Amino acid sequence: MSLLGKTLFISGASRGIGREIALKAAADGANIVIAAKSAEAHAKLPGTIHSVAAEVEAAGGKALALQLDVRDEVAVKAAMAQAAEHFDGIDALINNAGAIKLMGVEHLPPKRYDLMFQINTRAVMVCSQAALPYLKQSKGHILSLSPPINLDPKWFANYGPYTTTKYGMSMLTLGMHEEFKKYGISVNSLWPKTVIATAAIEFEAGGPAVMKAARLPAIMADAAYAILSSRERSISGRLLIDEEILREQGQSDFEQYRYDPASKLMTDLFVD
Repeated sequence: MSLLGKTLFISGASRGIGREIALKAAADGANIVIAAKSAEAHAKLPGTIHSVAAEVEAAGGKALALQLDVRDEVAVKAAMAQAAEHFDGIDALINNAGAIKLMGVEHLPPKRYDLMFQINTRAVMVCSQAALPYLKQSKGHILSLSPPINLDPKWFANYGPYTTTKYGMSMLTLGMHEEFKKYGISVNSLWPKTVIATAAIEFEAGGPAVMKAARLPAIMADAAYAILSSRERSISGRLLIDEEILREQGQSDFEQYRYDPASKLMTDLFVD
């Protein structure tokens, strides 16, 4: 298992889980395309495409920082072409960019729903479509950060709009797994069993109390690494949970991933 010399195109990689996946792969000597909107530092949200590029190179990888809005299909196509030319191909697309607002239909501004749909569901289609010519050549991977499709009404009751945009990503995973079978491309989704300690959780979905009940992003990076290191569609068409895929790989100790060892872990959305 090694990603040495492989090229990963990661959307939303300027912080959080995307950054962690980038650094995990960089330690193998991978080429990382850091594609995100954050080119300048934000007061509340640390990390930019340039700071992560420096971290990737310090970790042993090669980096290409590209400022990108995944809602712009013309820019996405151009970014894929630039990445493929720079690193002589693309081996994996990680659809990590995301938007969240946990509100119901009654009060959610339609513009906010549009944002979630465009950055979550639509971007999976747009980015995958743009990456496809290069993934055909590499028989590579598409990995989207989206959950198993759990139709328990509780996941729709209070924030149905967000839920539909995340399930849309997972439905595209199942569809592309079948559609791209003839190209030898592996397509999967990955979701955390517990809340993950990221800026999105701290500032949009719970704050410091939830952070204490979270795991570190490293568990998602390790799980993504296991998927992206697999060959010949041995892992494909699955809506995976981080802990489950790591257990399949033989891992049994997960204490290292706790954000606060003294706190009880909180399961993530869509996980029973």
